[in-house]
Amino acid sequence: MRKQPVTAPRRSSRRRLLTNGPYRIGLISDTHGLLRPELPAALAGVEEILHAGDVGTPEVLAELQALAPVTAVKGNVDVCVPALRIPSFSIRDLHGLSILITHYLGTPDEPLPPVAAVIKAERPRLILTGHTHQPRVQERDGTMFVNPGSCGPRRFELPVSYGLLTIHDPEEGQRRPRFEVRIFDLESGALLDGHEVAG
Repeated sequence: MRKQPVTAPRRSSRRRLLTNGPYRIGLISDTHGLLRPELPAALAGVEEILHAGDVGTPEVLAELQALAPVTAVKGNVDVCVPALRIPSFSIRDLHGLSILITHYLGTPDEPLPPVAAVIKAERPRLILTGHTHQPRVQERDGTMFVNPGSCGPRRFELPVSYGLLTIHDPEEGQRRPRFEVRIFDLESGALLDGHEVAG
């Protein structure tokens, strides 16, 4: 029997010019059923929220939806929550920036085979992951790997964190948008990691 290719649900593309200024997106993961009271203020003003899995409960998803539209994927914790009907992968195309969202990547140098198959098929510029609870931004061969860390229950001595992605119109002569990623400590507001990419 011929194996079916691994695919990811694709949400509608947004390629219009950013007439109202930069497009800001909240990046979160590993809420594990907890929406911390600091998070709504941290995400105030974002156009949408991308959640990289281990949502935990439908209630958390509903509370996030009250802040902004949410794209969420399934983490290992969510497999045991039938009411969370979310995919394992999702692809967003936001103003020309292709984003793959998945819970567990493996590593940027050695992605898990199902993730590697989606990366090969979709060739995203940014990959949003979770699972490790370790906030980190890394670049490999022009692809940005972003883990915003966990904004749910604290794990060991790791920070409670979230990220912001800002997309800008392409500079003159460029076709692809500029974008920047920043990861912050949710409790102190300190910048933990970040990177900016030209078009």
